[in-house]
Amino acid sequence: MYADDHFPPHFHIEGRGFRALIEIETMTVRAGDIRRAADAMSWARQNPELLRAEWARLNRRGARD
Repeated sequence: MYADDHFPPHFHIEGRGFRALIEIETMTVRAGDIRRAADAMSWARQNPELLRAEWARLNRRGARD
């Protein structure tokens, strides 16, 4: 997750040979491929509140891009 990032709230999963961008509210893959990131997606599905809180902490600006 990056500070001052674009909307919608999301996180990134990156590993050797793959990248993905996942929307927090829906756990939808917005870009990339997560076939090699099953453990990370499982964790994310179990921790949406933590992801939303971290997004809010890192992206405190008021306006949406």
